[in-house]
Amino acid sequence: MTTTTAVRSAARVVDAVKVYGTGDTSVRALDGVSVDFPVGRFTAIMGPSGSGKSTLMHCAAGLDALTSGTAHIGDTELGSLDDRRLTLLRRDRVGFVFQAFNLVPTLTVEENITLPLDLAGGKGDREWIDALVDVVGLRDRLHHRPSELSGGQQQRVAVARAFAGRPDVVFADEPTGNLDSRSGGEVLGLLGRAVRQTSRTVVMVTHDPVAAAHADEVVFLADGRLVDRMTAPTADKVLDRMKAFDTTSPLGGPS
Repeated sequence: MTTTTAVRSAARVVDAVKVYGTGDTSVRALDGVSVDFPVGRFTAIMGPSGSGKSTLMHCAAGLDALTSGTAHIGDTELGSLDDRRLTLLRRDRVGFVFQAFNLVPTLTVEENITLPLDLAGGKGDREWIDALVDVVGLRDRLHHRPSELSGGQQQRVAVARAFAGRPDVVFADEPTGNLDSRSGGEVLGLLGRAVRQTSRTVVMVTHDPVAAAHADEVVFLADGRLVDRMTAPTADKVLDRMKAFDTTSPLGGPS
């Protein structure tokens, strides 16, 4: 058994390479990255602009294909799946939270939360969804529509929707990017509680040291490579590590 699977991984990439473009204009967004995201843990991915953090998340989640190397959700290697099976895997085993809330304006909070389950033709576990509603603190907003909610409340709906189908892993891409600091802190605290209370796994891309400090571990990328990992992060420690990139790393390309 390899070191990446000694602790059960909800998701992992091995020797991940992602190249955009060809010839002289090609950009190597990921350059041989191997990283695992353990079950029941909240992991943040950080790095300067152009470091490859969003590319890593998209490839680990099956939203984009690697040029070489492998990406896995649990024991399933994503490159072995055809488009239909990959779509089903993302639907059944992966949740997503984005910077834009992506709620359906004509649906209520409750309908937005259960939308992925409804589209899949199932009702889901009502007891689980009921518990989620309490975790995200939306019991008194279930019959409201998104326009009647604050930005922070809308993102809490998006978080509940991401967890509704009991996914193996939830990927969050700058989930507090459109929120003020108070609302952002509430959403980050919510993600942490969801990990602890539901034993789910969260992988979050962020540029914010304060956001990263809510995670159990931070992985740092630079120039498409994994350069450091930090457990029990604090905002100050993360900021100090990020400052080091400004003086040592010439960067470019997609983030």
